[in-house]
Amino acid sequence: MASDRETLPSHVKPTHYELDLYNLNFDKFTYDGVVKVSLQLQEKTNSISVNSKELTLTEGSVYVEGTTVKVSEISYDKESEVAKLSLAGDIPGEGTGFLTIKFSGTMNQEMAGFYRSAYKNPEGNNDWMYSTQFESCDARRAFPCFDEPNLKASFGFSIVVPESYTALSNQPEKECQSLGDGLKKVTFITAPKMSTYLYAWACGEFEYIEAFTDREYEGRGKLPVRVYTTKGLVEQGRFALENARLIVDYFSEIFKIDYPLPKVDLLAVHEFSHGAMENWGLITYRTTAVLFDEKTSDARYKTRVAYVVAHELAHQWFGNLVTMDWWSELWLNEGFATWVGWLATDKFHPEWDVWGQFVTESLQTAFQLDSLRGSHPIEVPVKRAKEIDQIFDHISYLKGSGTIRMLSSYLGVETFLNGVSNYLKKHAYGNATTEDLWAALGEEAGTDVAAFMRNWIKTIGFPVLTVTEQPGQITVRQNRFLGTGDVKPEEDTTTWWVPIMLNEEAYTVSSEKAAALTTKETTVKNLDTKHYKLNYGQNGFYRVNYPAERLTKLGEIRGKLSVSDRVGLIADAAAMAFSGLGTTAGLLGFLDALKDEQNYLVWAGITEQLGKLRSLFAESSPEITDGIKKFTLNLVSPSVEKIGWEFQPGEDFLTGRLRALLISTAGTVGHKDVIDEAQRRFKAYTAGDISAIHPSLRLAIFRIAVAEGGQEAFNTILKEYASTKTVDGREICLASLGRAREPAVIKQVLVFMLSDKVKVQDKHTPAISLSNNSSARHALWEFIQENWEEIYRLMSGNMVVLDRFLKNSLNKFSSRKTLEEIQKFFEGKDNTGYDKGLGTVKDSIEGNAGYVERDGEKVREWLKEHGY
Repeated sequence: MASDRETLPSHVKPTHYELDLYNLNFDKFTYDGVVKVSLQLQEKTNSISVNSKELTLTEGSVYVEGTTVKVSEISYDKESEVAKLSLAGDIPGEGTGFLTIKFSGTMNQEMAGFYRSAYKNPEGNNDWMYSTQFESCDARRAFPCFDEPNLKASFGFSIVVPESYTALSNQPEKECQSLGDGLKKVTFITAPKMSTYLYAWACGEFEYIEAFTDREYEGRGKLPVRVYTTKGLVEQGRFALENARLIVDYFSEIFKIDYPLPKVDLLAVHEFSHGAMENWGLITYRTTAVLFDEKTSDARYKTRVAYVVAHELAHQWFGNLVTMDWWSELWLNEGFATWVGWLATDKFHPEWDVWGQFVTESLQTAFQLDSLRGSHPIEVPVKRAKEIDQIFDHISYLKGSGTIRMLSSYLGVETFLNGVSNYLKKHAYGNATTEDLWAALGEEAGTDVAAFMRNWIKTIGFPVLTVTEQPGQITVRQNRFLGTGDVKPEEDTTTWWVPIMLNEEAYTVSSEKAAALTTKETTVKNLDTKHYKLNYGQNGFYRVNYPAERLTKLGEIRGKLSVSDRVGLIADAAAMAFSGLGTTAGLLGFLDALKDEQNYLVWAGITEQLGKLRSLFAESSPEITDGIKKFTLNLVSPSVEKIGWEFQPGEDFLTGRLRALLISTAGTVGHKDVIDEAQRRFKAYTAGDISAIHPSLRLAIFRIAVAEGGQEAFNTILKEYASTKTVDGREICLASLGRAREPAVIKQVLVFMLSDKVKVQDKHTPAISLSNNSSARHALWEFIQENWEEIYRLMSGNMVVLDRFLKNSLNKFSSRKTLEEIQKFFEGKDNTGYDKGLGTVKDSIEGNAGYVERDGEKVREWLKEHGY
């Protein structure tokens, strides 16, 4: 047992599972099973420990060298989720043994283990589908196993289901045997060696659509790719299917390893805690992450589907074929799959500018979380299973992918991918560490990658580069960046390797190229200081603090900069203002000059910062919020009036996104004509004229209608929620309801959110919207306190869900008094599973409050001076 982690005793090691499930009871939601595990015997012992959670183990035995040794006693440690099987005699410390365990379990409704999802079938009746979700530690909820990522074993599986059901698993069906009484036994081809968290199965009344890869695969021909859904939805899987088919070939080529299995199945699951799960050969998805209807879906879901499909397919190699050695290196899986998922999306959809989207959304989310004092390194020590779910956060996924993007752009994408290919080949069907990846990349690139990446992975935070100008040169200094701007000397001891990434125009004939900052400070000489920009292309994971005059000049030449660079300038200027390293007056002046901007992603960056300012001052200074609303209205009015309401034939994807964003923003800040037109269209739509609202404007118009329309609009949205047939319709309704302004309506939204009409997987959606709404934020917090027992009961079966709900509900306050209330409320409670989330809430509110106290008067003065 490694001292830094709680693992099972190492007396035996699994090499193969044969799992058979039967007696599935679809009234009581129970099942029986037997698992036979082939064991490599490593130490003499009289007991074997396996992971087990919420299972009843009834009997067991070990067969060794012609002798059967019975299990004499079974004891459970609920805290560590381990069942100890005491044996009637010793088993030897070498050779092979076979452990058999009979057990029974429950098809729960917690979105973890072997679970059930509710849905309405085409006849309009309530129905169930059944599937698994094992990452990180929930295979043990479905069958007793050695549930650790580095205990890989092959997997044989059979299940007895009704004749009308389709059964799926990691591999194709081997045989199907009719048992009479309307039942059949489906047995699957043995799956290759993999970690338990990647095993999967599902059953229900499914249908599928199928396509094939373009490439031929040795011994297998063109591979079948399928999207499975419950009946009536399958045609909405076409877009995902076409992307998946192409991406399997693309990844086989860039990784220089053929996709290893004989099939790729994508399954839409009606209740799902995350976005998707990369089970090898049977990838499961939340419905909105895999289904898309060209006629009725909001276009923003199109990007999501394409990216999530690519992300999960990347895992088939990076994560499944080669798996991290232990959960502390989870970032290896998620950071890489995020980066390469965007790489594939960009290849097949270049018109979307997905790297611009990555800079606007993913990078800024990672920066926000990592600028908190209580952030954590990308690679986190994980001692016990219960800690794992809390590191499935934006640091693992988004900071991880941001640093990989920085490294790949520095080494060159082709060199980087060659190194990844070598890493995958060397560790195929095994486990690997971060250092193994660095070694493979370093060997390919001919440089010590480990040396310059170690601080990025092992230490907390990221740097801000502060620039000072002298004639013909600049001095660049790195310090840890905190959103509160008050970094202490003891928190600022890391010297990161920082690729400076200056634009070519900045160099003169006598300049030496600035590669990377490897000390706290450096001077770059012989530059043309009229035309320089650091982090050119926004590939680096750091912020830049320019002198105020330089920021103004960069704003003036922004037409020559890429979308990513423009977005980066806005985000960095805002971060400097909020931290106190810059000024809010400087930020507002910079944004004021951008009203002629025409790009969706840049507008997304602008509206994000102005929305944050409105939100921060709403509690303490409503008049400042009102002034920022007027400023925002002045900024967006020309663009929203120019873009109009109608989607033109052949219009590009990003123009449609821009229209929705501008209408939503203008409506929020009080543009009378936009509000009137939104209400007119809403009324026509709800009277039966579906064409009155373009699918991509539903969210914008519903939000305006709810904010302006009180009780009547609330009632109408509830009817829409109950009757919508579109895959994204319910999510859009829930996000809209949080815009309510009247206390009586807000109360009804809260009650509805907690009711059984909103699935547990979706309860965070209205919570995010309510939290962003300064009229509803305090009511949400009071509701959480009053209904805590029920909230805990509903969501604590899957701590990912509860942690997400709390973080998103409470992190927008900017009052120290509210923070004291939150801390007092959770004091003395068992906060296991969401304690890190509460830490994030604390850091966020402290930063918000500090900013409001420091900059309130200055913002008030600027707004007054400029007539707002």
